[in-house]
Amino acid sequence: MTQDERRKYLIEYLLKEEIRFRRQPIPSDVQSQRDLLRSLMNVRMPRPISDEFLQIQDEYLQERNLERGITDAADLIPVESDQRLYIWQGDITTLKCDAIVNACNSQMLGCFSPMHSCIDNFIHTYAGIQLRLEMDEIMVKQGHEEETGRAKITSGYNLPAKYILHTVGPIIQWEVTKEDEDLLSSCYRECLQLAAETSVESIAFCCLSTGVFRFPQQRAAEIATATVKEFLNQDDRIKKVIFNVFKDEDWKIYHALLSGQTVSYSQ
Repeated sequence: MTQDERRKYLIEYLLKEEIRFRRQPIPSDVQSQRDLLRSLMNVRMPRPISDEFLQIQDEYLQERNLERGITDAADLIPVESDQRLYIWQGDITTLKCDAIVNACNSQMLGCFSPMHSCIDNFIHTYAGIQLRLEMDEIMVKQGHEEETGRAKITSGYNLPAKYILHTVGPIIQWEVTKEDEDLLSSCYRECLQLAAETSVESIAFCCLSTGVFRFPQQRAAEIATATVKEFLNQDDRIKKVIFNVFKDEDWKIYHALLSGQTVSYSQ
């Protein structure tokens, strides 16, 4: 199968699954087809699917991820102040390392909003349908929604990363409280501990709890860098921690914090 044939097969399969989508026409241009496939994957509930679909989906996503471009963590340059720490600006779903961290909601099933720009949506889109299926198994077995500050680990499936750490950060309602700070710090510690126990040596963190969760970027970065340094000083199993930023403002914040300046946060 070519990529065009794979994409059309996947779209047709997902359209036929849902009665409400069966009259949806398939657009003729490639980008619109990609958007439709992503939207259908985003809204699909976690339920069984055929092995044939998964095989073709995996072939499609692996080639699609190569087309999007992959950055190897082995090629990154550490910050001058600490050879264990890195800052990288880009799409975390294109980063090849042992593990990446996903910012989730408490259901832990991914983002169900079609084409949403959150990291949860991107990770589930390019990892594949298996990720939601695995997370559903984990959450059904757990029997309740995920607590803030905890973490789970899954395969990376079709992503360049081997594993995905899933964590729920605090949502800021008014002002940041000490409890909010402790919970955010816990997200980083839990991910690092779970990663170390899984023999992960390189891990990339997105900017947890910022954005729609409204944790101030500067304070979140202070907590992130301080917590990571504290963990690495006590446990040397993880060799490389990458602070993945997407916005220019976040890059400047992390660059300033890791350029030798004193981090104000302490546990």
